[in-house]
Amino acid sequence: MQQTFRLVIDCPDQVGLVAAVSQFLALQNATIVEANHHTDQQTSRFFMRHEIKADSINMSIDSVKQAFAPIAEKFSMNWKIVDSHKKQKVVLLASHESHCLMDILHRWHSGELQCDIPCIIANHPQMKQFADWHNIPFHWVDFKNQSKEAAFAEVENLIDAYKADLTVLARFMQIIPDHLCQKLAGKAINIHHSFLPSFAGAKPYQQAYNRGVKLIGATCHYVTSDLDEGPIIEQEVMRISHNDTAADMVRKGKNCEKTALANGVRYHLEDRVIIHDNKTVVFA
Repeated sequence: MQQTFRLVIDCPDQVGLVAAVSQFLALQNATIVEANHHTDQQTSRFFMRHEIKADSINMSIDSVKQAFAPIAEKFSMNWKIVDSHKKQKVVLLASHESHCLMDILHRWHSGELQCDIPCIIANHPQMKQFADWHNIPFHWVDFKNQSKEAAFAEVENLIDAYKADLTVLARFMQIIPDHLCQKLAGKAINIHHSFLPSFAGAKPYQQAYNRGVKLIGATCHYVTSDLDEGPIIEQEVMRISHNDTAADMVRKGKNCEKTALANGVRYHLEDRVIIHDNKTVVFA
């Protein structure tokens, strides 16, 4: 892949902002390979993502950061400049359902997801077989024979030990405690089916089948203390026919979950997502 520097900005919208950034990049002889702008009209917030050919700039990324800092301060920017060749460390959490875990592993193995996966953590020991096939360290955390507090302390210690940049809940069926949600804010992604809150509890697809729903889907979002209500990154939907059985709905629902999660993770890894309040701007 071509090496690029990704400049990601959000700040109050103001006159001269784009001109200042453009002039800075021109002075560095930067070649822009992708540019995205958006202004939220309700909040007057400006969002920008530029991807720049790394070899078009005769400066290190640290030097670019230092040179850009005065502009960022002038316009009160939240900002970052990221090297696309620096891979993020992604820790995967899983339970007994394997479809999302296996899909992420396949996309990583095939090079679709540019990241490192230093470990897989699960509360079901049989998930070790998938980690072993990919030569990834596996950690089983027993949630049954110890308190939830002790189990999540293990999970948190592992995330810290592997220096995770991103934690992905690949159908991990445990509620993350508030303090860990806050610690991982903007750095943890989850997936859930589209039936909440209408069909909560056991067998949501059977409940939906009994109700005769015509659309099913999945939502990929950041993890927050409010369960399944974090900023949405990606959603997938699929139509349901009267010919579909409950088993068909499960199959289609899993496809939605896999696709939404994979896209959400990729957008995050490519620095295409900017969180603002409880919403996101996604330059997909």
